[in-house]
Amino acid sequence: MAFSLPELPYGRGALAPHISEETLNYHHGKHHQAYVTNLNGLIEGTDLANASLEEIVKKAAGDKAKAGLFNNAAQVWNHTFYWHSMKPGGGGKPTGKVAAMIDSDLGGYDQFVKDFKAAGGGQFGSGWAWLVLKDGKLAITKTPNAETPLTDPAATPILTMDVWEHAYYLDYQNSRPNYMDAFINNLINWDFANKNLG
Repeated sequence: MAFSLPELPYGRGALAPHISEETLNYHHGKHHQAYVTNLNGLIEGTDLANASLEEIVKKAAGDKAKAGLFNNAAQVWNHTFYWHSMKPGGGGKPTGKVAAMIDSDLGGYDQFVKDFKAAGGGQFGSGWAWLVLKDGKLAITKTPNAETPLTDPAATPILTMDVWEHAYYLDYQNSRPNYMDAFINNLINWDFANKNLG
């Protein structure tokens, strides 16, 4: 069962001016597509050909012989999750369950912003900043390259911010902080976060 590139949950121009249509043409249309194409080539004719994406990520994690398989499968999953972590007219202070949990678990919204930016800005090279649910509480974490909280049985991903350069370079050049500000203030999909909290 070959995987296909998931559709974006909005038009490619819908996140402008914070993330341009040109960035999404490359990021979704080229980078994400390449991970899907590579993944299909790697699983074809193997015992994982009919496995779910989550199963492939978990089975390949930590196995050096399956590093290529893990990297491509995890990047397909991470990117799909990232697209849903954003919405047109998003960002700003959350509402609902996630807002209450940010107050109780993370010291309030302003502290969340500071710590989430520190996770994204402190990730050397390529990677991801995450809001996860762990042991019943929200936590902020970061992962390098294709790594994902999906491989941690104790963690449930709630929201992610891609800090690979290709996520922002066309719009913000080398200014990851400006991209992170735009993501937090204008793009975060708090409805998606609340849905993931169940």
